[in-house]
Amino acid sequence: MDMHGYNSAAKALDDAPAKPAAPASPVSAAAFELVRQLATDLSGNPLELPSYPEVALRVQRVLSDPGADTGRIARVIGAEPVLAAHVLTMANSAACGVRGQPTSDLRAAVNRLGADTLRTAAIAFALGQLRKAAAYRGIEKELSALWQHSAQWSATSFVVARAAGRFSPDSAMLAGLVAGVGRLYLLTRGREFPALLADVATWQAIERDWHTNVARAILETWALSEEVIAAATGWESAADDPRKTAQLADVLAVATLLIDLRAEPDPLCAAAAAHRPLARLGIAAEACGALLEQSAAEVAALRAALGQ
Repeated sequence: MDMHGYNSAAKALDDAPAKPAAPASPVSAAAFELVRQLATDLSGNPLELPSYPEVALRVQRVLSDPGADTGRIARVIGAEPVLAAHVLTMANSAACGVRGQPTSDLRAAVNRLGADTLRTAAIAFALGQLRKAAAYRGIEKELSALWQHSAQWSATSFVVARAAGRFSPDSAMLAGLVAGVGRLYLLTRGREFPALLADVATWQAIERDWHTNVARAILETWALSEEVIAAATGWESAADDPRKTAQLADVLAVATLLIDLRAEPDPLCAAAAAHRPLARLGIAAEACGALLEQSAAEVAALRAALGQ
């Protein structure tokens, strides 16, 4: 073929209608649409969990107000009887280090507990309510599993922080509770795409890529401290981080290790020996088994106080 013929043939190919692309699978199409929605969510207004109880938001706002006194905080909490009961339970819990006579007075309970514990109580109440929301029918099983893990994580983070003695156990408890909030938000959005939720590999990839940024956006909207936000969104990389200084994220990483291997003492000891967060917290690897045994009752009590 001469050059003219080659050019004519090339032009004919260029001018020919494109071959229709193969239709995307339903799962791929759903994944594309969810990711598009997530990108829009993160670039817009402050991010909130759908159906999140207003009273929990009011508690978080009043706790962030330096001018709020005990009476005002107690009034906001007392507007929701179930939340008030959570606060009283935590205020009377020996697991939280409370001493003295039990109290049924909400103002006294607020005085006993720190701001982070009150935030934990409000968020635990809110997450418990979300599981019952009519809008989330169809994903109750997933929500329940995530809530149970969050409660276990929160309680275990509390006892790890107390054992290490380097960070506030109340802050650790709060960070453990909210560390799964990104995945929770993704679940609430994913309910619109049941085929996507059913595809485990694709769903896990979306969670891996998006949950941290989503969590940070929500926790910033809730005006939590940067220390808590950094721990809740950074614990996954703590084991690979070569830094020497301990951070609150290390507490969550150690709590995760203890939860994942609590029924396997030999693998736990082997993993703990090379676990950087554990070393940074100054907890001996051989102490992990004893820590689990000694804290089992406290973890159970804290989970009950959280309303699990």
